[in-house]
Amino acid sequence: MSKSTLLDRRNFYINGAWVAPASPFDAHVIDPSTEEACAVISFGDQADVDAAVAAAQEAFPSWSQTSVADRIELLEELLSIYQARADDMAEAISLEMGAPVDLAKTVQVGSGGAHIKSFIRTLKAFEFQRPLSEHAPDTRIVYEPVGVCALITPWNWPMNQVALKVTPALGAGCTMVLKPSEVAPLSSMLLAEMIDSAGFPPGVFNLVNGDGAGVGTMLTGHPDVDMVSFTGSTRAGVAITKNAADTVKRVSLELGGKGANIIFADADEKAVTRGVRRCFNNSGQSCNAPTRMLVERSLYDEAVGTAAEVANKTAVDIASNEGRHIGPVVSDVQFDKIQRLIKSGIDEGARLVAGGPGRPEGHDRGYFVRPTVFADVTPEMSIARQEIFGPVLSIMPFDDEAEAIAIANDTAYGLTNFVQTQDVERARRVARRLRSGMVEVNGQVLGPDSPFGGFGQSGNGREGGVWGLEEFLEVKAVSGWGAV
Repeated sequence: MSKSTLLDRRNFYINGAWVAPASPFDAHVIDPSTEEACAVISFGDQADVDAAVAAAQEAFPSWSQTSVADRIELLEELLSIYQARADDMAEAISLEMGAPVDLAKTVQVGSGGAHIKSFIRTLKAFEFQRPLSEHAPDTRIVYEPVGVCALITPWNWPMNQVALKVTPALGAGCTMVLKPSEVAPLSSMLLAEMIDSAGFPPGVFNLVNGDGAGVGTMLTGHPDVDMVSFTGSTRAGVAITKNAADTVKRVSLELGGKGANIIFADADEKAVTRGVRRCFNNSGQSCNAPTRMLVERSLYDEAVGTAAEVANKTAVDIASNEGRHIGPVVSDVQFDKIQRLIKSGIDEGARLVAGGPGRPEGHDRGYFVRPTVFADVTPEMSIARQEIFGPVLSIMPFDDEAEAIAIANDTAYGLTNFVQTQDVERARRVARRLRSGMVEVNGQVLGPDSPFGGFGQSGNGREGGVWGLEEFLEVKAVSGWGAV
């Protein structure tokens, strides 16, 4: 794509209008399938951040007092517009972060719509005012919006993460400034158009582009921001927490993961194949991916062979092509990181059984990674401890249930773990002992409205359902509610 055909997305959405940056600082959005620029945005500075926060602050008193019914009506209009423009959204996501177009149309776009729908359902059932209890009926518990929120989102599942923050914040009565990933901002800017079309009042939702060191730091330390909701790396989450501490604002973090997939000898015959595909989904760029496969020793050799076969059959292709394949990883930075970790796996003695360094055959350009499987991985290896965020699977054996749990819990992370067994009591027992915010059993995905979040360095908040709504609410106790 030549410079003359670049999408121009330099403006920010502030106080209900698209406005030019105070001091333009251009940056390119790169198509990871081609390594060529596909759009140009501008990074904001302190003046842009201050304007967006001021707009949100000014809008908060009136927006926070709107009825829940009115907010639901606007969200339903937003959902209708989102569904009508689903193809536009899929195109934006596929272009900016490399999701194959079929995946973008279904799961990537679908997850955003599902979360909007879920929060509408949650809002309709949520009691914003309720008695404390039967023993204190005149003390009323009131849930009120936390205030001006800074929402900072990642590039790997753009609408999934944006919808998990923007929707409950809007529904709670908060106002906000969204800073999407500078790597993948196009989908969020499209959502801003939809929010504008839906009729939300000026200042309720604002968007400023920039990187974490710039706009991210300005937002998270801003004295007029009441809450930060961040999804991204643990390293960035630590920095945000420190920067927000001086103003004692609420900080909700959804960070990294290093999920263990425990496969017992009695697991169903598709357990290994399912685990490999889940690891490689979205080119391995999911914080809740099952990247460590722990296999009971009697099944180990067979599982390694199956995993290698699945990896070797996993097609890799450009994002714009239809079909069942994985696309590129998002950027040169991610590509280089993954290549370093693959090399470390080889250097540290893991047995490479599929894939390996370099690009797949037929892809000389683009950030394409070979679907890679390591066997005989030990818990101290870098590939067993670091979040790779690419299509790389580490397999290790275990001898009994206690050892499997110990290996699974031997990590700084605690987002999602997985258990494969036909023994219901064992599945429940192991799930209870795994130190993670989520456990999936036998390929059964978590139900709609489930809380998403983790333990340890995977973060400290929950997104989705009633838990995700409560992240954006303050709790107030009022006495004498029934007094005359």
